[in-house]
Amino acid sequence: MNKLFQKMKCIITVSIILFALSVPLLAQESESDGWNKAQVEMKAMFGSVPVMFAKLPMHVRASTWEWFKSISNPDAAIPPKYGELMGLAVASQIPCEYCVYAHTSMARMLGATDEEIQEAVMKSAEVRHWSTILNGNQVSFESFKSNWDDILAFVKANSESK
Repeated sequence: MNKLFQKMKCIITVSIILFALSVPLLAQESESDGWNKAQVEMKAMFGSVPVMFAKLPMHVRASTWEWFKSISNPDAAIPPKYGELMGLAVASQIPCEYCVYAHTSMARMLGATDEEIQEAVMKSAEVRHWSTILNGNQVSFESFKSNWDDILAFVKANSESK
């Protein structure tokens, strides 16, 4: 009876180990399946797979595609053209030539004018300029907030009286 118990214990242990070792292999297959599905969707949407997705580790490709689709939703609160102009403003400050090219060309395709593109880039320069002034001079954040809130209150009061 003791030998039978030992054999059963050994079989159960080996079964558990084999199961534990097979889980990552099964997960890799599902990651690959998810990536294959994502590639089909990308090709239908873009005509090809954007190179940046193929440069990601396999285990995040499909989920990154889902994230990309969710933030690129045409029904989002921010219209796509303005989202691209925001992306251009950020890309200009990083700076990233890939992102500048992608966001500029997509913004143009979505109807952005040269003036809107110029203003987006100028706005990014303005934000960096004032950030440099405030941070470099170590202006207290609390004093800045107090000053800014006073400015907003003044502007609001003046705009309501007109």
